[in-house]
Amino acid sequence: MSERRRFSSEEKVMILREHLDNNVKVSDLAAKYKVHPNMILRWKKELFEGALDIFSQKHKKNGQNAKEQKLEEKIKKMQEVITEITTDNLELRKKYNGEI
Repeated sequence: MSERRRFSSEEKVMILREHLDNNVKVSDLAAKYKVHPNMILRWKKELFEGALDIFSQKHKKNGQNAKEQKLEEKIKKMQEVITEITTDNLELRKKYNGEI
């Protein structure tokens, strides 16, 4: 039995680019690079599934940045209110109970 060939990521991308950009048939590429056509089709499927993840993560990341900014603003406002309430509380204690 022959040993299984391993293709690097760069080689896979090169083969897929040749297929997608130059419209070379999968069967022709399979013969040229001595790989089963199903393997090239699997790489193509993985490429597009990965692309979907990349684009959805980019969208989520932008959405998270806006969401994070809103939450940070909310936290600042809450901290300001807490500071104001604490200050008012201390002043009232001093007024009614004398020095603390």
